[in-house]
Amino acid sequence: MKNATREALDTLSRLIAFPSVSSASNVDISEYVDTLLRSLGFETERTTYVDSKGIRKANIVAKRMPVEPSDSSAAGLAYFCHTDVVPAQNWVGPNPDSPGDAFTATLANDRVYGRGACDMKGSLVAFLAAVKQVPQASQQHPLWVVCTADEETGFQGARHLVESSTAYREIVAAQPVAIIGEPTELGVVHAHKGITGFRILSRGRAAHSSTAEGVNANVAMVPMLQKIAELNERTLTEPRYRDLRFDPPTLSWNFGFTDHGTAINITAPKSEAWVSLRTMPEIDGSDLIDEAQRHAQSLGLEFQPLIGCDPIWVDANAPCIQTMCELAGAVPTTKCYATDGGLFGELNQRLVCGPGNIAQAHTADEWISIEQLEKGTDLYRRAITQWC
Repeated sequence: MKNATREALDTLSRLIAFPSVSSASNVDISEYVDTLLRSLGFETERTTYVDSKGIRKANIVAKRMPVEPSDSSAAGLAYFCHTDVVPAQNWVGPNPDSPGDAFTATLANDRVYGRGACDMKGSLVAFLAAVKQVPQASQQHPLWVVCTADEETGFQGARHLVESSTAYREIVAAQPVAIIGEPTELGVVHAHKGITGFRILSRGRAAHSSTAEGVNANVAMVPMLQKIAELNERTLTEPRYRDLRFDPPTLSWNFGFTDHGTAINITAPKSEAWVSLRTMPEIDGSDLIDEAQRHAQSLGLEFQPLIGCDPIWVDANAPCIQTMCELAGAVPTTKCYATDGGLFGELNQRLVCGPGNIAQAHTADEWISIEQLEKGTDLYRRAITQWC
């Protein structure tokens, strides 16, 4: 095994060891990444905020300028990632008979297992390894690394970055090529869907069901669920809600329901329904959401919009896409998931490209192959060389 690979695996193991689940703070891992970036010649800006549950979170924007800037107007390259991960309660790892700890990296079958190995600490490690291979003395244009919080739970970190970071404003002014390093097996994604939705609440009063004292919150919710199902059917059948550039080409209207019931002889005091949909560049479903809101209000129900992110769409023939495809030996594709890159709409040259397969993300045995880490490092090195 190459020394560079061993070093990358050691860094990945250290990152996995931070239990940076979105429900917890990511400040510790951010401080560690900040140290790594400074050792590579970056100046860093670290901004923090307190999330809705009172937990402190951190974003990092790091910039490495060339020693002798070029007279060219080329804008450089910015790499984006997130440091939070999904929970790991049902972790099995590479050996279901001996699951081990999701936050202790395990090397087996030429893979690194651990929560975040694929999504997306492996990607960050590959990019840092690539940076190490490009001396600052050879750099002619700016290079940025951006690490956000809360990507897995509503993109609050990216939203705070856009609203509060002075360093991010510099990136917007420069308009570099922006690589969102989510796992694509190093394919080049020029477009992905956004996400939005809403929540509906019906309030009742709990009482013994044998009496007339209670108010069952489900009664008012039933016609709302019927409306939600009707709207879902329209997204599947009406051509105006289809974009054949995506697979599936629909809004992927998804919904659920709970009444918080505690026993069959107690009337439900609260009933909740939620809807999530995947927006597309010219199809955002806003008319369907408005119709749902009007119906909820007519039933006396509370309506709460859910904040998500916009889709990404950069023309497949754009120079940044074509150049990245040449570097990766790939063709541009679209995806139906969302990334916090959807919050960075002020950046005109966005694309998604990273090591690892999205199918391994969020799984009970999440892993990334050593081969993908090495290939990702090589591709990122060539991208840095191309634009910096």
